[in-house]
Amino acid sequence: MKHFKKKEIGIVQKTECIGTDIYSMWIKTEASGLVKPGQFLSVYTKDSSRLLPRPISICDFTEDAIRIVYRVAGQGTKEFSAYTEGEEVSFIGPLGNGFPLLSEDAFLIGGGIGIPPMLALAKKLSCEKSIICGYRNELFLEKELAENGSFYIATEDGSTGTKGNVIDAIKANGLKAKVIYACGPMPMLKAVKQYAEENDMVAYLSLEERMACGIGACLGCVCDSTEVDGHSLVKNKRICTDGPVFLAKEVSL
Repeated sequence: MKHFKKKEIGIVQKTECIGTDIYSMWIKTEASGLVKPGQFLSVYTKDSSRLLPRPISICDFTEDAIRIVYRVAGQGTKEFSAYTEGEEVSFIGPLGNGFPLLSEDAFLIGGGIGIPPMLALAKKLSCEKSIICGYRNELFLEKELAENGSFYIATEDGSTGTKGNVIDAIKANGLKAKVIYACGPMPMLKAVKQYAEENDMVAYLSLEERMACGIGACLGCVCDSTEVDGHSLVKNKRICTDGPVFLAKEVSL
């Protein structure tokens, strides 16, 4: 089987703005055949002064295309947002390990730009699933997520759904499950890990981190782990290759 660890050239099928500074891009590529929910692409800009790629989670995929959804946070992602149909886009991927597709009832928890990976996961899981997403206020991907599971919203200002965070939404709606899949900012992941421990649940966490190489060579995206890593011989793991998805008990947050 071909492994996509070298730079690939895809063709933009569609780019659209789906929220304030939130963009969706479909990329036609044969690499889509290797995608697992929870993986990411390292996308290169066309500006030669910006050598490092931008890691972006995979939101969805088909037999011949990959969808990424990202927030414009700098000049690189601003460039991507201007790509139009037919343009070439360079990337490495899919990279990292994805979420395991278990059969137990599950919570799919996303926060902020950690929400997009939950869509691909929701489409591939065959179990009963509650999708709980935390937004500041403005929603995105809500209609597609609601089509693929029981959908619940938490907003900081209470404008939609439960006022508070994702754990507040779980408690307010009396939700139950055996497994947690989560991606989002570190404070959210810490709360999810604690909730899983208190409720004797298995939790898989996708860690967000700035990356350089994306293939495990530079050690620029390590996290603390509970076991000694065979590569670095210290208690850490490389998020790009050992992750981005980890069993909660494997990492110290």
